[in-house]
Amino acid sequence: MANIKKAGIEESAQENGVVHGDLVESVQAQMPDIDILYDLAELYRIFADSTRIRILYVLFEKEVCVCDIAGILDMTVSAVSHQLRVLRAAHLVRFKRVGKTSLYSLADDHVKTIIGQGMEHISEG
Repeated sequence: MANIKKAGIEESAQENGVVHGDLVESVQAQMPDIDILYDLAELYRIFADSTRIRILYVLFEKEVCVCDIAGILDMTVSAVSHQLRVLRAAHLVRFKRVGKTSLYSLADDHVKTIIGQGMEHISEG
């Protein structure tokens, strides 16, 4: 069975003009499942919206309530709330209740790292 699969990969590689069949096979073996790659693309799609990035950057700096985010970004509370729902659904932000107020923060250090490294990358250019 392995020989048949390997032969199939080699045939496909030859049809596509691939010269380095062993390299192709090695990389294909390391590729994550397509559903995982779709999830990764979706994560970056969430980051691709400038309003959401602005909100994430506010939360990169401080834990704040919706009203403060709206004030900082000169947006309506409704617009901020809508974007926070998207960010929460993507597990990028979290909130905690303090009395009647909900304070928002980045979900974890991974989100902080993504934003920090993105800022560092564009600052180098």
